[in-house]
Amino acid sequence: MKWNFEVPAGSGALRWWQKAPRIPTLLLFGVVALALLGTFALILTTVEAERTQRQQAVRTGAILESLDQIVRSTMSGETGQRGYFITSDERYLAPYNEGKASYGVQMANLREQLGTDLPPEQAELLADIDRLGDAKWAEMAGVIELVGQRRIPEAHARVLSDEGQLAMSGLRRAVAELEAIEQVRLAQAVERAAAAEAKILPSLAALFVVIICALALGLWQAIRKAEAEALAANAAVIAEARDRADILAKELNHRVKNLFAVILAIVKMSARGDKAAAPAVDRIAKRIHALVTSHEVTQGSGKDQTVDFADLIAKVIAPYRSSSERCDLSGGELVLPGRHAVPLGLVLHELVTNAVKYGAWAHPGGLVQVQWSREGNRAKVLWEETAADTAPPAAEPGSEGFGSALIRSSERQLGGTITRRFAERGIVVEMDFLLADNQ
Repeated sequence: MKWNFEVPAGSGALRWWQKAPRIPTLLLFGVVALALLGTFALILTTVEAERTQRQQAVRTGAILESLDQIVRSTMSGETGQRGYFITSDERYLAPYNEGKASYGVQMANLREQLGTDLPPEQAELLADIDRLGDAKWAEMAGVIELVGQRRIPEAHARVLSDEGQLAMSGLRRAVAELEAIEQVRLAQAVERAAAAEAKILPSLAALFVVIICALALGLWQAIRKAEAEALAANAAVIAEARDRADILAKELNHRVKNLFAVILAIVKMSARGDKAAAPAVDRIAKRIHALVTSHEVTQGSGKDQTVDFADLIAKVIAPYRSSSERCDLSGGELVLPGRHAVPLGLVLHELVTNAVKYGAWAHPGGLVQVQWSREGNRAKVLWEETAADTAPPAAEPGSEGFGSALIRSSERQLGGTITRRFAERGIVVEMDFLLADNQ
């Protein structure tokens, strides 16, 4: 038995690439930064749109108020002018004079509110209002002057003319068109502000999701870093435990070999002086030696104990090979689970000893061929003996001996089948057994 503790690669001090942020982390934080910048830009756009809307609302309100006052002042002046024309009472000149003064102030306010950089359409309307207003006030001033000179028929004729009516109608039309333009501009400003505000909520929701993902990734990175630091801190302890386990495994392996050696010594001492028991003791000793060989083969490295079949068959046959005992071993890679080492090693040992005693190697020039392969999750082994031409034909045993019983027992342990048949020049053994699931 041998223990092996796996120490994570790169244990100890963390490498720079382990401390550095991963590409997904950088990408996510880049997305977060872009989302923050985009949201900030969208907020600025929304604030600017709302500010523009408020400015437009104030401007439109002031322009509409000035236009309304222009019309009201003109109507007030017209009312005073008609009262003075009908009654010649100078008290009616008071609303006329007030309307005229208000008209001048409101026109000045309108020009200031509209500014100098006007679209052509608005500039044309402003000029129309100025021209038509002046024409209307000139018409009213002329009527008042004629009444003051007692030229009533001329004043009456001018009142009944279309001059003042056309000027007033044109003034109302120009004022209405300018009001409509300002209303449209205000509606457009409101629409832009509403559109900007509508983008804020989805943008904030997306930003919230991205930030949550960034926080989750940050937490995951923190956990990984903590785990890496914990592994680095425990690396020395794990390495020390692995060294102790290796020492213990080597010591245990050494003790197992010593135990086999003691058993072999006891067996041989038990037959000392008893010639009749010597052959049986020799067979027992060789089988114990086969167990030792199988045990040595299993002392490989790795997390799980495994057996290389080529190594196992080579060590089993090695003590018996010579120039006169020909052997042909062939096959691909075949790794067996460690639990197959003992039963398979005993079977191979039995076949070798039988070949030496009764089979192909009982006479010089014999050939033992061993072929192995893997088919899916099963192992296939073919043992074929061919005796020399001068050797007598092989004879089938009359009854099953200890070797046959051993093969039957090993067959059950391997979880497969071991079939033997006798050919003209030797024995043929076919083995078929299941490998472990993880092989």
